[in-house]
Amino acid sequence: MTGHWGWMTRPHVLALIQAGGAGGRMDVLTRERAKPSLPFAGVFQLVDFPLSNLANSGISDVWLSVQFQGAALGEGVSNGRPWDLDRNRGGLRLLMPQEGTGGTDEEGFAHGNADELYRFRDQVVAEAPTELVVLSADHVYRFDVMEAVETHRRTGAECTVVTTQIPVGEATDHATVVADDDGRVTGFAYKPEDPATGTVATEILVYDPAVLVPLLEELHRELGADAPAGDSGLGDYGEHLVPRLVERGRTFVHAMPGYWKDLGQPHKYVAAHHDVLTDDLGVLNDPDWPILSHQQQRAAARVLDGGQVVDSLLSPGSCVRGTVTRSVIGSGVVVEEGAVVRDSVVFRDTRVEAGAQVDWAIIDQDCVIGAGAVVGSPDTDPDDPDAIVLVGQRSTVGADVGIAAGSGLEPGTTA
Repeated sequence: MTGHWGWMTRPHVLALIQAGGAGGRMDVLTRERAKPSLPFAGVFQLVDFPLSNLANSGISDVWLSVQFQGAALGEGVSNGRPWDLDRNRGGLRLLMPQEGTGGTDEEGFAHGNADELYRFRDQVVAEAPTELVVLSADHVYRFDVMEAVETHRRTGAECTVVTTQIPVGEATDHATVVADDDGRVTGFAYKPEDPATGTVATEILVYDPAVLVPLLEELHRELGADAPAGDSGLGDYGEHLVPRLVERGRTFVHAMPGYWKDLGQPHKYVAAHHDVLTDDLGVLNDPDWPILSHQQQRAAARVLDGGQVVDSLLSPGSCVRGTVTRSVIGSGVVVEEGAVVRDSVVFRDTRVEAGAQVDWAIIDQDCVIGAGAVVGSPDTDPDDPDAIVLVGQRSTVGADVGIAAGSGLEPGTTA
């Protein structure tokens, strides 16, 4: 067949996972780590979900854009080995911020995911894919990406937006999408203040590269002159890129079935963990569609005499002598006798000492919650985005110290 680029080629799907910047909305939890390396359900990390979905979909050419804390994220994906992406041709390729390789508006960290696409456009042209799939790494879901690619091919689309349904009141944090009976996008609003629909973009998009690259350059010519130094002006995909594609009339939707959750804010991160405490929701435990990860092997978890665990997940190497309710306990976590952990997520190798109480909190790795300390409140509103207590890694909350709901402790804090 004749490809979009003008020479004979077989269909070739390239996937780009945009691993994001500093993850500011997760506050102290992403001061010293890339957001996609945040743990999920005790034994996974967020980046495992796009990687596993791509691998299970049969897509083996995958680029992972790693910006903030890129080296650590690169180690966390182990050169693609868990997903069979460590290969001589294709496989997983890490894309790092560049210096000295282009214009001043193409160096350093990207200023949005469309800006990042502009910076990678020459590499996309050199790869010459027939389709470019672009994914975020902030979400938990199970999805056959090739189904969206097939929709893209069948409709002759320039862009295909994978969508899902969420409550209308939550749609203000996303891009809302309206389509006609043929699936053609007729309305697109990026993070609207008053959303009219709960149909939102999942941040999985399929592009025709032969249309995408010239359009990125066209937008840069229009926007770049007014942008600050080091910024192409394109911003995020929903600001200029997709609206321009919608105007062209060849943007279509593909509806994602099943569970999908955005974990970009602390209260949503806790809510997603609550969702999977008692049911894997078709995502975590499908032997035909495994979520794979590169994680340290540990011995089995222990619940010792006096320990009580209700509707919770215990990761390997953890040990519970206290009470754990509706919570996720990470690998190597110790919950001592008389300690109570409720409605919380505790990262690996943290110790909750005797008599401590933890409610509606996210406790990072290598922390100590001292004996008798009180962290958070059982009366916290779980829908309040500012109510979850965040304790940064390597922090210590002293014996009998109280940490109010909504507080945040920077990494390495002693309180």
